[in-house]
Amino acid sequence: MTLKGKVALVTGSTSGIGTAIASALAAQGADIALNGFGDAAAIEAMRAGIEARHGVRAAYCAADMSRPAEIDAMVARAIEALGRVDILVNNAGIQHVSPVDNFPSDKWEMVIAVNLSACFYATRAVLPGMRARDWGRIVNIASVHGLVASVDKSAYVAAKHGLVGLTKTVALETARTGITCNAVCPGWVLTPLVEKQIAARAERDGVARDEAQVRLLSEKMPSADPVAPEALGALVAYLCSPAADQVRGTAIPVDGGWTAQ
Repeated sequence: MTLKGKVALVTGSTSGIGTAIASALAAQGADIALNGFGDAAAIEAMRAGIEARHGVRAAYCAADMSRPAEIDAMVARAIEALGRVDILVNNAGIQHVSPVDNFPSDKWEMVIAVNLSACFYATRAVLPGMRARDWGRIVNIASVHGLVASVDKSAYVAAKHGLVGLTKTVALETARTGITCNAVCPGWVLTPLVEKQIAARAERDGVARDEAQVRLLSEKMPSADPVAPEALGALVAYLCSPAADQVRGTAIPVDGGWTAQ
């Protein structure tokens, strides 16, 4: 229970990767502030379940991550409910796929707002409290696309490259403090969205689900084996532990060899 007594705010934590991260931090004793969209009853069940399973406090802080004022209000709500924010995990993200010359302006602005600007605003909001306590952990869930590019993903690639840059800057600005800032860069992760893509590939190619997964993932990811959300949760928990005190400004690929090529 290396994080007992700490408070973690995880954006985009009502599903997928964010849920796994929130669970991993709660398992280490951290109180959790959840954030994200979804059915109100399902979110409440998730919140209560975290409290029951891990013996921690859990709150839900609604915010549209494209709106800076709501991000500030989310951080204020987390502090009101749980006392402070010691750990910030910037996980919320969206995607839109289109060639640059056909990329809709509104989609570009939204992808940049949620995947990059929101991380800046949330970080700015939590840093004063972290500095006052001389302890904090900021973990940005970037992407393999923060390190390399793919066609038709200009906004996402630009945002995630920017997030890696923001990570490095925050790490340098806090280098003489007890605050660290790092990025995690996953490749394909086995989320419901990816499962839909695997199913579509299986139908298109007329092959079994496992073969479709290999075909889809191996186009980019040499292992052809998706990252488990729980593995990302465990990595974030490590980055928040005392063992990672001097892990600062890194962008850690969890990508099955994608960026080794």
